[in-house]
Amino acid sequence: MIIGVDGNEANVNMKVGVSFYTFNLLRFFRKKANKNLRFKIFLKYEPRKDLPPENNFFTYEHIKGKYLWSQIFLPIRLNLIKDIDVFFSPAHFAPRFCPVPTVVTIHDLSYHFYPEDFLKKDLYTLINWTKYSTDKARKIIAVSKTTMKDIVNVYKIPEEKIAVIYNGFEKDFPQKKHYENSSKFTIERPSILYVGTLQPRKNIETLIRAFAKFQEKYPEFELVLAGKKGWMYNKIYELVTDLGLDNDVFITDYITDYQLGFLYKNAFCLVMPSFYEGFGLPVLEAMGSGCPVISSFSSSLPEVGGEACLYFDPKSQDKLLEKLLLLKENKKIRQELIQKGKTRTKDFSWKTCGEQTLNILRDAAKKE
Repeated sequence: MIIGVDGNEANVNMKVGVSFYTFNLLRFFRKKANKNLRFKIFLKYEPRKDLPPENNFFTYEHIKGKYLWSQIFLPIRLNLIKDIDVFFSPAHFAPRFCPVPTVVTIHDLSYHFYPEDFLKKDLYTLINWTKYSTDKARKIIAVSKTTMKDIVNVYKIPEEKIAVIYNGFEKDFPQKKHYENSSKFTIERPSILYVGTLQPRKNIETLIRAFAKFQEKYPEFELVLAGKKGWMYNKIYELVTDLGLDNDVFITDYITDYQLGFLYKNAFCLVMPSFYEGFGLPVLEAMGSGCPVISSFSSSLPEVGGEACLYFDPKSQDKLLEKLLLLKENKKIRQELIQKGKTRTKDFSWKTCGEQTLNILRDAAKKE
């Protein structure tokens, strides 16, 4: 059997979210590849050196084409050389007119619920190409039950066509002795940490306002916002200035895994204030690093965090403030969360995610 995979999300320099998901599945597929189970990874650009190395049963194919790659150039290749049994798209968009069954992973429908977070051209693509992909797919993978319900409600897809497969989790971040001295970070002050893209649906303004109140009592704390700039990020900078927090809120932009691991291990806690998440990987990353988590009680976050988080109403900065104060003033609760978090992460692994995904692909390849 030969499985075709769209590997473009993994073939980037700055891997976050969907890129991280695709990269880890490629690593798993490479380990499983053999003479009876082969993988062809299709790419718009030449493979980066950090991708899993090729062997006789796991290969990359560079298909040139700048625009509409998955809708024109990839389908032409798949129809000219019919050498795969099933095609896997790890990120929403399956190729048009694919000659074999397709499986597509849908990570979230944030563009449906928060269209203002997206450029118009990106929004059109997400809405229409995702609909085409889910309609034509033999099987759909959703990364959470929340995402599955959204797919059913928005795209009217029967539930039996969807399989829920949770993201995996790496137990340890890569270590480097020298990153502690990086001028990009301060470690002299206790920090409250946020990890994710800076955009409206992440609800960062509520976090900043709650932090301002928290700091009135505990001025030694700083707030670290770790993530790349997204749509309408300027409002976040403006709020920080308006509240007089320029010396107390640190915005990192994109950071490496080494730097992220350092922040988790040194933070007082992680706060996930989002209105909407398809999965919420930072929750597990923090837990695995011994960093307690305060999360909004919204979308998939309680599904991922289970009983190992403190939860709050994302519409209320006062409720978030209550949880921050509770965590600061009750050492017992903080230690309990750390222990529960470490236990919780054992329920998620890339090996399990990979095996379940591979089973879906094998079933989809069978002739109906």
